[in-house]
Amino acid sequence: MKYKIHYLFVLAAVLCSSAFTRNDNAYEQEIREWHAQRIEHLKQESGWLNLAGLYWLHEGSNTFGADEKNDILFPKERSKPFLGEFVLNKGNVTLHAGPGAEIFNGDQPVTSLDIFPGGEAVTLKHNSLRWFVIKRGDKYAIRLRDLESPYLKEFTGIDRFPVETKWRVKARFEPTTGRTVAITDVTGRTDEQVSPGRLVFTRDGQEYSLDAVGTTDELFIIFADLTNKTETYGSGRFLYSSVEKDGSAWLDFNKAINPPCAFSPYATCPLPPKQNKLALAVKAGEMRYGEH
Repeated sequence: MKYKIHYLFVLAAVLCSSAFTRNDNAYEQEIREWHAQRIEHLKQESGWLNLAGLYWLHEGSNTFGADEKNDILFPKERSKPFLGEFVLNKGNVTLHAGPGAEIFNGDQPVTSLDIFPGGEAVTLKHNSLRWFVIKRGDKYAIRLRDLESPYLKEFTGIDRFPVETKWRVKARFEPTTGRTVAITDVTGRTDEQVSPGRLVFTRDGQEYSLDAVGTTDELFIIFADLTNKTETYGSGRFLYSSVEKDGSAWLDFNKAINPPCAFSPYATCPLPPKQNKLALAVKAGEMRYGEH
């Protein structure tokens, strides 16, 4: 009888192990597919790999093109010497194209165009270059993309930690109605952003919390951890989540991603608030990429 009991115990253990293996494999496949989509988004025209410049505008005329006499220098191998000027006038940005500049808005050639503000964002193009206006606080800049960017051509992927289900953590969502979180970006500008709540989770018997911004349908978490000094991007990583009907939220650190600044020196990334700096080594998600 004892041999039969032992056999049943072993059989149950094997079946249980097989079930865990199947579940683990399915989860790993889910993360692989998710990360493959993440890579494709980075490589798209609207992704972060093709950023080629960030030029802050001053009030009045800002000439641009490849010639060094311009206020704004576009890449010489991609641009004509003189393309025209951006005119900043109390928050309004107008582009005046120079003769033969060959600047297009979609398929339409541009001679003069109000490009900011407007109902829809305007992206202009010249050869492989694309650009549009961004606003940060009370400052305005031209963000330039190059569809032939070396950052894009040299990109071969992002190293990741092994996928482990233990880093998919159930958190308790604590609403903080009306509260804001001070988020500073790499330019030094601080913005008070509305925080819908705090995510509280336990790891190895220790409780941690992370403040989120965004909405309960799309929580955005900027966090730092002890791996930033060695294995992951120095200024922290990003994570997204949402609040479930029962008031919980999943923190899947296997989906922790590098900020845009990891891929380009021309991004203006937000930094983790001090309360989101975890005294914990999160060995999950994307690892360090580049030295930007």
